[in-house]
Amino acid sequence: MNLQLILPELFQLLIVAGLFLQSIVQGDRAPQLKKWLPWAAGLSVLVALASLGQNGLLFGQTYQVDRLSQFFKMTVSFGFFLTVINGVEQPLLEKEKQCDYFLFMALSAWGLMLLCSTVELISIYLALELASFSLFPLVPLRTKSLSAAEAAIKYMFIGGVATAVGLFGFSYILAAQHTTDLNQLVHMSWSWSHSPMAVLGLTFFLSGLLFKLAFFPFHFWAPDVYEGAGNETAAYIAVLPKVGAVAVLLRFTPLLKPGMEITTILAVLAAASMTYGNLAALVQKDVKRILGYSAIAHAGYLMVGVVAGTPMGVAAAAFYAFAYVLMSFTCFWVICRESVDGRNLKLEDLKGLSSRAPGLALVLAVGAVALVGLPPTAGFMGKFFLLSAAWNRGCNWLVVIAAANVAIGLFYYLNLVRYAYTKQSPEASKMAYTTESGTSLRRLSGGLFLAGLIVLFGILPDWVLRLLMP
Repeated sequence: MNLQLILPELFQLLIVAGLFLQSIVQGDRAPQLKKWLPWAAGLSVLVALASLGQNGLLFGQTYQVDRLSQFFKMTVSFGFFLTVINGVEQPLLEKEKQCDYFLFMALSAWGLMLLCSTVELISIYLALELASFSLFPLVPLRTKSLSAAEAAIKYMFIGGVATAVGLFGFSYILAAQHTTDLNQLVHMSWSWSHSPMAVLGLTFFLSGLLFKLAFFPFHFWAPDVYEGAGNETAAYIAVLPKVGAVAVLLRFTPLLKPGMEITTILAVLAAASMTYGNLAALVQKDVKRILGYSAIAHAGYLMVGVVAGTPMGVAAAAFYAFAYVLMSFTCFWVICRESVDGRNLKLEDLKGLSSRAPGLALVLAVGAVALVGLPPTAGFMGKFFLLSAAWNRGCNWLVVIAAANVAIGLFYYLNLVRYAYTKQSPEASKMAYTTESGTSLRRLSGGLFLAGLIVLFGILPDWVLRLLMP
């Protein structure tokens, strides 16, 4: 047992324990959460970075530590750190619930870290449910909001159905292949002619993962949950569960040979997810609903790397998952800073943003341009790597559809920039924004940091690719 292999998980568990203890001893003598939690979350990122070179197998060879798992754990810890600094002073969270809020969020991040290394189906299921169930109590924590209660009910109900379907598929896989070890399953037959029960079971089992990815046709919960949840909660739910889902899906890539039935099914659904998400986003007026349908489209882009099934496809999907964390949190940072009362922002609320808060307008522009996939951003390089990896892998038509969807995304992503820069609101001075708060370094620092990372990894993506390639 080498504890150095699981330092990121142990440190995250230590944060969970600290939050649990503070939730018990809350009072005047308890340390303020904002004084220690951001520092602890930031230190967890450094611990994960220090563990990037670790390799090994633990717990009866059901827990695999390698470059891919450690990279995704670093991404999860970084996303948790961003969530903490973004939401430690959110306006709609009552003070007595703040510790419990971050406790469940830290527990979810810990489950996602476990999910990144599990290579056994039962372990995958348990880690997935730990990461998912911890999020259910967070959605309704929006003061006196009926939409938040509705979103929580939808999220729990649909999540329960996805869990049942995944377990049903697991029973079929076990019955057909007689093992739950992924390292053994990848060497078995997965064609419909040889093992139809296994193919059917794998389809059902993956459905549970695709639900977390907000992947078509398991997407319908995402826009409602993003709209109903608080802005800071929506930022977490929209991004980090996708990282865990992609980490597991990439473990299945050795099964996805070109021309196989399951590969074709995922490719068709990826095309549908991209197209539906982009077309639905075109008609939205709520900014979070736009990002919700955008998440459905990006699930399709991520699946392109999974369908490619090559080391380059795996590296491209991992790189794009990291880029998606940066791009989405950049946009949500602006939403959370602009919505000083915690309400949902409409497109109309972005009018005059370049005048009252030019720094935030710049951050939003960088995030939107990256989500489109324009140079010199990490979003452009991520899409380029994905499409290059999938070309000549038996689904060139999927690459063409993905490229066409990038063009569709131009309309609604750049519409955010258009409202921020070319639309002026005569009521801007009457809104609950002040010039001082709109230009303060505290409001801008996090957003500018994320925008800088987007441009940096767009110009120098080799730093990440060299780490991910075998």
